[in-house]
Amino acid sequence: MEAAEFASAKALDATREGPELADRERHLIGIAVTATRGCQICTGSRIERALQAGIPYESVRAAIDLTAAVNAGVTLRTAISGAEQYNIDKLCTGNECKA
Repeated sequence: MEAAEFASAKALDATREGPELADRERHLIGIAVTATRGCQICTGSRIERALQAGIPYESVRAAIDLTAAVNAGVTLRTAISGAEQYNIDKLCTGNECKA
């Protein structure tokens, strides 16, 4: 089995060739995606390649901070929406559901 056999590999290759995103943007988006997906090896490799491409460490760190903040926001919103959907507040018997 080879990666080149899959349509997704061809689509990934095509994203490297388009003029719509600069290499800097591709590197930072790649870091954000791999960090979000939880792939330590992928993220480490992407950070290394970004730094080798001349992207400042501060920019890489800012991208990771933003990624973490966005993911935290999604997690929070998901929990709140789920609680609202299932009327969790009605299951509370005291002040345990109050902030």
